[in-house]
Amino acid sequence: MRRPRASFSGRHIPLPRSKVLRIGLGVGLVMGGLLGFLPVLGFWMVPLGIIVLSVDIHAARRLRRRASIWWERRRRAWRQNG
Repeated sequence: MRRPRASFSGRHIPLPRSKVLRIGLGVGLVMGGLLGFLPVLGFWMVPLGIIVLSVDIHAARRLRRRASIWWERRRRAWRQNG
């Protein structure tokens, strides 16, 4: 069995094989990101948690796809205008 991976920006990050561990990691990252005002934690953890959750949860996968499409369209428009 292949090890699950999360990919974004052309980079692939290996994830734990256990579904429970992946979901726990994703939820932990999102919850830690909500405390982003603290020194060690940051708001960067929320999108990373959604990326991890998108491996197993369909709603997170849809959210990630929509964000990816939105970002790509914005980037193309920025390149054409600037």
